[in-house]
Amino acid sequence: MLGLQAYASGSGSSSSSSDDSDQEATTKTTKEPTEEELAHLKPLADSAHSVAKSLQVCAAPLVVPTGQVETSRVVAPTVNELSYNPRYEEMFAPVAGPANPFLTQQMRAPKNMLTGFVEAAHISDFQFENQRKTFHSYGYALDPSVEGGAVGGGSGSVGEEGGPSYVGHLQAAYDTDGKTVFESSKANRAGDKRKKLKNDKPEDVEGFLGPWGKYEDEELVSRPNETERAEIEEMMAKKQRRNRVTEDKPIEEKSVLHIKDSVDYQGRSFLHPPHDVGVNLRKSGAPDRCFLPKAHIHTWTGHTKGISAIRWFPKSAHLLLSCSMDARIKIWEVYNERRCVRTYSGHRQAVRDVSFNNRGDKFVSAGYDRYLKLWDTETGDVVSRFSSRKIPFCVKFHPDYNKQHLFVAGTSDKKIIC
Repeated sequence: MLGLQAYASGSGSSSSSSDDSDQEATTKTTKEPTEEELAHLKPLADSAHSVAKSLQVCAAPLVVPTGQVETSRVVAPTVNELSYNPRYEEMFAPVAGPANPFLTQQMRAPKNMLTGFVEAAHISDFQFENQRKTFHSYGYALDPSVEGGAVGGGSGSVGEEGGPSYVGHLQAAYDTDGKTVFESSKANRAGDKRKKLKNDKPEDVEGFLGPWGKYEDEELVSRPNETERAEIEEMMAKKQRRNRVTEDKPIEEKSVLHIKDSVDYQGRSFLHPPHDVGVNLRKSGAPDRCFLPKAHIHTWTGHTKGISAIRWFPKSAHLLLSCSMDARIKIWEVYNERRCVRTYSGHRQAVRDVSFNNRGDKFVSAGYDRYLKLWDTETGDVVSRFSSRKIPFCVKFHPDYNKQHLFVAGTSDKKIIC
């Protein structure tokens, strides 16, 4: 339109001057076009209304499916929190994937730890302490394994069918109607303390009791009845018999020689190591070859009760000293005929322990008669007697050759005496 207008104005230049003056007046009075009039000549500012975009090709357009589509969401079994409200089918759906056919029903159960399924629970502190204190005071409490604290005709139920279920003393729960320590109960409990007389008024000088009040059922003068008196007398008699000091009567100390040849052809006693046993008993060092015993060789019999201790003869070990509960001590041969050489009798009760000195010519014995006795091994005589009025349990000579006159003993009063 503008071009046509300009063309029209240009073609009239050759006309008369009157036409020129009219044209100039017309040009001056003509208005310039506004932006609204020229809007169709400008490009579109919003690309959404562009025709080019509507003609653009989309490789993956949004298509509404025509078939049935599963819209349920899958919940992982390890998720602890959900930001939406799932349906029951989504929440308790079986775990997807291959299943192990060899698992038992217990192993297939869901669990979040090795031993089972653990989840947090919220319990009222007041109710927990109330039931705990009720159980300690009355002997019963609500059954926590029953949901809601009620079970119909189940094990441990109290009262009518469908009533609360209890554990513990069911009869006490029935008598008190299941009341707790928080509730008032007039019946006296077995664990209740005895009531005292109270008078806490400080202005009552004569009758003030304070914390020193007596019990309501306290008896000021009490005497034992006939049954209690008989029990007390019997107990006192046993105590007097126990503390009574018995006078030890002297016992005959003797020994019996069981062999005829107490000395050999050279006049040596049985304490001398023999030379005809095929073993060098005079050798001080250990043998070249040592091994554990594998076969039973011999059994010595002679004691009538149990053996309490056995000691070898020093160095040569050709003799064996044994003490027994029959209050006797015997010495035996280890080689040759393995005879019982001598029996020593000098203790009133069982002999607990024996010990040789370094030379073997003497030994000391400890008995339950509270005596320690020093014996001559060859003659069987008692050299000395010792007593601390306590039972000796063990005895041992001093290992030093220059101190063979000393020995120690462990007694029943937890002491070691020398």
